[in-house]
Amino acid sequence: MKQLTLTGIRKSFGTLEVLKGITLTIDPGEITAIVGSSGAGKTTLLQVMGTLMRPDSGSVMYDGVDITDFRDRQLSDFRCRHVGFVFQFHQLLPEFTARENVMLPALIAGAKRKEAERRADELLAALDISRRAAHKPSALSGGERQRVAVARALVNDPDIVLADEPTGSLDTRNRDEIMSLFTGLRDRLGRGFVIVTHDLAFAATATRLIRLSDGVVCEES
Repeated sequence: MKQLTLTGIRKSFGTLEVLKGITLTIDPGEITAIVGSSGAGKTTLLQVMGTLMRPDSGSVMYDGVDITDFRDRQLSDFRCRHVGFVFQFHQLLPEFTARENVMLPALIAGAKRKEAERRADELLAALDISRRAAHKPSALSGGERQRVAVARALVNDPDIVLADEPTGSLDTRNRDEIMSLFTGLRDRLGRGFVIVTHDLAFAATATRLIRLSDGVVCEES
């Protein structure tokens, strides 16, 4: 993973200033949890990190390169190659099987179908869900859907995975499994994870905790 540095990030929606000059560095191999009350700016910050949203001011540096002013096509290519996303409600396409959902980002990035299928099968095996590869999301449990979503986030071998409330819809057992999964992937693959969560028990297992309040970083540990 390359270092990700945000400097002086501000973001407003109309007259509401959500991020108020945030400066933050995410180092390789960290599992960083971002916590805070609703409206603190957690999801907005995550979207700026992942270039899904442009800041009003400030810079986003990746491996020493300022990507803030990249054109839309450049940002799309950057996301595809360097960033994986996991969302609270998995966002799997219901008409496709688990394998096909995992394959899609690889196909979009230009991989041949056989190569994309090989990558998908390797990840599904690593996440212990190969037996469900031919099933559509409606036939999977909540924990299984999130495992598929994690596999999809990893299929293009990103440097960093950004997860927005990845355990918000899961029970305690599946929550613990997902955190163990993230830790194992960090240890085996050297991937960095940034996780937005309301779950303080989940956040406590991260290697670093960042607390937001009213659009600013109020605590780091």
